Amino acid sequence: MNIDKPQATLIIAFYNNIQALELIFQSLANQTINNFEVVIADDGSSSKSIDFIKTCTDKLPFAVKHVWHEDKGFRKNRILNHAVLAADSEYLIFIDGDCIPQQYFIEDHLSSRKQGSVMCGRRVDLSESATKAFIQSSSPENFFRQNKWTLMRQYLFGRGSQKEKGKNLEKGFRITSSTLRKVLITSKPKGIVGCNFSLFKSDLVKVNGFDMQYEAAAIGEDTDLDYRLSLVGIKNVPLFYKAVQLHLYHPILERETINNEIFTETVKNKRAIAKLGLKEIERDHHDK
Repeated sequence: MNIDKPQATLIIAFYNNIQALELIFQSLANQTINNFEVVIADDGSSSKSIDFIKTCTDKLPFAVKHVWHEDKGFRKNRILNHAVLAADSEYLIFIDGDCIPQQYFIEDHLSSRKQGSVMCGRRVDLSESATKAFIQSSSPENFFRQNKWTLMRQYLFGRGSQKEKGKNLEKGFRITSSTLRKVLITSKPKGIVGCNFSLFKSDLVKVNGFDMQYEAAAIGEDTDLDYRLSLVGIKNVPLFYKAVQLHLYHPILERETINNEIFTETVKNKRAIAKLGLKEIERDHHDK
């Protein structure tokens, strides 16, 4: 295990999906860059999940920190803030616990990093059948590269919905030519997607981290953060065709509208600083 200060901290938003976390660990163990740490932002997983993480920690070639709080509903933003405070690196990469990085994931984020910018990656949404095959893979970090033409045939010529054919399969191709990427990325920079983005910790601190007012899925950890970062001059940089990750299929979850109300109020007041964020957690720790 590398005892030097890590170049990056990969923060994984996690809740009880042991099967996916095992794939993530396998993939991370075979990255092209190995000087990074992992912080698991655990939104109240069960003792079974906690035990699994403990058994893995000493076997992995990178440091793992497990940040956990009690399950009191959807409190992803709160546990993400705790994970940020636990990070030893000055550069933070965020993924969700059902998204598996491919082999150059860490390298692509690190090689693209720039102060005052947030790197905005995307994901491949696998079909249900591709997800079943992926789970059996002995090389999850290379699954797309090894199966890309089979996956693309299903995507382009298959019938049905995302469940049957997948979605955004073109996001799985890694292109190293900056010239070709500029040709392919023709639209204006897209916003943050919570499952795949990175930035300097100091830039995240400028907006007081994630706003813990959001206690439902959607908007809180990406759209809200994207908007507030833009108010302090942090620019979006697309990582399309790089930093590839694969999203395991699951039924689409219902989204609660209360988040929309909070975000509308944030935009109305042009509020860059999270009402409840990193400073509030640090204050609570100090008071205790």
